[in-house]
Amino acid sequence: MSHITNERKAMLMMAVCACMWSIGGIFIKLVSWSPFLIAGGRSLLAAGVMALFMYKSKIKLNVCKYSVGAGVCLLGVLICFVAANKLTTAANAIILQYTAPIFILIISILFLHHKVHKKEVFTVTITTIGIIFFFFDELSPGNITGNILAILAGLFLGIMFMIIGFGGGEDDSIRLSGILIGHILTALAGIPVGIPMTDSFAAGEFICIIILGIVQLGIPYVLYALASRDCSPLACSLIGMLEPILNPIWVLIFDGETPGFYALIGGLIVVAAVTVWCVIGESEENAS
Repeated sequence: MSHITNERKAMLMMAVCACMWSIGGIFIKLVSWSPFLIAGGRSLLAAGVMALFMYKSKIKLNVCKYSVGAGVCLLGVLICFVAANKLTTAANAIILQYTAPIFILIISILFLHHKVHKKEVFTVTITTIGIIFFFFDELSPGNITGNILAILAGLFLGIMFMIIGFGGGEDDSIRLSGILIGHILTALAGIPVGIPMTDSFAAGEFICIIILGIVQLGIPYVLYALASRDCSPLACSLIGMLEPILNPIWVLIFDGETPGFYALIGGLIVVAAVTVWCVIGESEENAS
């Protein structure tokens, strides 16, 4: 009974985590700063939250090739995602980032000699078709660049997951250290580069950065760390799908931005393909 209770609490924490992650799009849209400064500023605050959590939980900072590698990849994820939100729609940015599992699959096949199965070829093909749909809308060069940056964010995210897996996915110290290092690197890189590229600093924008750093990044990562102890990877992945669903809704409500027709179709294809693949993969793992 206690296991069920813990699992339900973990799933609730994961749902809250996904909802908090989902507000990123609208608050990034509300800040006029350079994407580098937005990413660096929010990561500076998120790093403080993560460091405090690790200190209170007695989780030591583990600086090794896996945590540093994951941190460098997270730097790429955070910079590319913020820039993508500035150049294309929030829906495109978040859904294209969610192609990360497909990049894991492609890298495993090409570089790790993972055995190719028909279902995997089918999944990659369907997801690729979904991604292509994003480029069918009438896009400006900026929108196209934004879509490419969002795809790069997904690539970096996929590599980060793989590096953490190689280092021992169940090891909290490597996973959390990687996240902390990633935020520190983003702050160190983003703030100095972004300040000269930013023209004005309104008080309301500082409030948005505080929300982005603490509410949208810092606290959710803590919740994710806690939830992942009792919530299965599949449940975390499926509940995490609330983020790409809610993110464009908040932007639509508060900013009036709507994704294009073809992007909407592409988004549905990508989310469906990734979800089905995750479910099938988890089912086969349990069966074996």
